Amino acid sequence: MMGGGEPYTALEESLLSGEAAARRQWEKTYLDVLGVCCSAEVALVERLLAPLDGVRAVSVVVPSRTVVVEHDPAAVSQSRIVKVLNGAGLEASVRAYGSSGVIGRWPSPYIVACGALLLASSFRWLLPPLQWLALGAACAGAPPMLLRGLAAASRLTLDINILMLIAVAGAVALKDYAEAGVIVFLFTTAEWLETLACTKASAGMSSLMSMIPPKAVLAETGEVVNVRDIGVGAVIAVRAGEMVPVDGVVVDGQSEVDERSLTGESYPVPKQPQSEVWAGTLNLDGYIAVRTMALAENSTVAKMESLVEEAQQSKSKTQRLIDSCARYYTPAVVVLGAGVALLPPLLGARDAERWFRLALVLLVSACPCALVLSTPVATFCALLTAARMGVLVKGGDVLESLGEIRAVAFDKTGTITRGEFSVDMFDVVGHKVQMSYLLYWISSIESKSSHPMAAALVEYAQSKSIEPKPECVAQFRILPGEGIYGEIDGKRIYVGNKRVLARGSSCQTGELRAEQTYILCLINEV
Repeated sequence: MMGGGEPYTALEESLLSGEAAARRQWEKTYLDVLGVCCSAEVALVERLLAPLDGVRAVSVVVPSRTVVVEHDPAAVSQSRIVKVLNGAGLEASVRAYGSSGVIGRWPSPYIVACGALLLASSFRWLLPPLQWLALGAACAGAPPMLLRGLAAASRLTLDINILMLIAVAGAVALKDYAEAGVIVFLFTTAEWLETLACTKASAGMSSLMSMIPPKAVLAETGEVVNVRDIGVGAVIAVRAGEMVPVDGVVVDGQSEVDERSLTGESYPVPKQPQSEVWAGTLNLDGYIAVRTMALAENSTVAKMESLVEEAQQSKSKTQRLIDSCARYYTPAVVVLGAGVALLPPLLGARDAERWFRLALVLLVSACPCALVLSTPVATFCALLTAARMGVLVKGGDVLESLGEIRAVAFDKTGTITRGEFSVDMFDVVGHKVQMSYLLYWISSIESKSSHPMAAALVEYAQSKSIEPKPECVAQFRILPGEGIYGEIDGKRIYVGNKRVLARGSSCQTGELRAEQTYILCLINEV
C-alpha cells in the first residue's frame, strides 16, 4: 500500500509479481499424454495448461507423446495438471523417474468394447436386430474421441477428432451403422498402434536416465538414500558391479570403470584416488569411495538428457513447413468436404446421398495425421538412435544437413568398432604349457569374472572346443586394477595386465592379445 492507504500502482504490482515469481521453486514434470497424436493437439495442450497459475512453460514432444511442464509445485500440483489434461480426454499420466513410458500397453476398454460389439454385429444376416450392435460399437468407442473433439472445438481448434466425429455422425444419419462402427474402431485401433510405435521410439530417452541408479549408499554410515537427495561433497560407496550414481572424484580404493555409455570406448579405465568418475559408468572389479562434485540433476547423463530433449523439441526446416501447412490443412479438408456434399445438389445433381457419402469418404481418407507425424517421428528416431550410440545431435536441421554428406573421413584408427572385446591372437610363450591346458585354466577362472574381457576369453576357449569349469576354481578373487586370481588343478593362476607380474616371481608362461591389449598368465604350483 502507498502512504495514506492508496492502492498499489501498476509498477508496484509488476515488481511484486516479479519478486513472487523469483521466489518460486520451479521443477519439470514429464507426462505421457496418449491423446497427442499429431501437432494439431499441441495448441490444445498449450491452451489448457498455459492459463494455470504456477505454470511457466509447456513443451510437447509429439513423436513420444510427452508433455514437459515447468511449474511451481506449490501453486499447481502434478495431479492438477493431469486432471486438466484428462478433462479434455487426453489420457495423461505422470511419468515415473527412470520409467520407459507405456511400452506394451494393452488396448483401452473403449477399443475392446467397440471391437467386440462390431464383431457381434457382423452376424446380423442371421439375426437382423444385431445390426443395432454396430451403433453400440460406435458409441462405445467414441468417448475419448468425443472429449478431445469438444475440447478442441471449445477453443476454436479443428483437429482430426472433429473430422472423425463428422464422418461418424454422417454415417449414423445415413443409417449405415456398420460404417460408423468400423470408422470408430479403425481410428481408435490406429491411434493405439501409433502409441505403441511412438513409445517404443521414446524408450531411448528413458534409457539415458535409467543409466543412473535411483539409490546410492553413503560411505560413512552405509545409509541408502535417494540419489536426488545427495548433496555436493558427500562421499558415496560404489561396489564392484554397481553403476556410479553421481559425478565425483575417487577418494578411496581403486578399480576399473567401464565408460562406454559415455565415451563409446569399451576398454576399462583404471581409477585410483583423485581420478574422476562419471554418473552412468560401471564399476567393474573393486570398491571405490567417491566424493560427489555435482547434484544428480547436473550430472553428465542429465546434461545429455537435456541436450537430447532440446534437440527433440527443435524443429527442422521440413517439419516447420509441414506444421505450417497442417495448420490450414484440416480446415481446408472440412470446407472441401462440405463443398462435395452441398454444391452438386445445389447445382442440380440428383443423387444427393451419393455426394454426401463421398464427402464422408473424403473426410476420413484426408486424415492429416500421417502427413503431420511422419517428419517428427523420423527425426525423433534418428536423434535417439544417435544418442544411444553416444552421438548428440543438436536438432533436425543438423540431421538434414548430415543427410547431404556423401563422404566421411576418420582420422583415428579403431574409431569404428563394435565396442566388444574379441581375442585376436593367443600364444603360449616358451611352450612350457600346452595350449589346451592354458585355455582351460584361463576360461574356467574368467567364467567367474564380470570383466568385459572375460566373456571374450571364455568364448574363444569354447570356439576351440574347450569347456570351462568354474566349479573347479578355488580361492577366486579380483585384484583391482591388475586382474584376477584362482586355483585350479593344483595350480595358482594369475590372469591380468603387466602389474600382475609383481604378484609372483614365476616366469611368464602364457600370453594372449585382445584388441591390442596383452593379457599375462602367471602359473605357480600350489
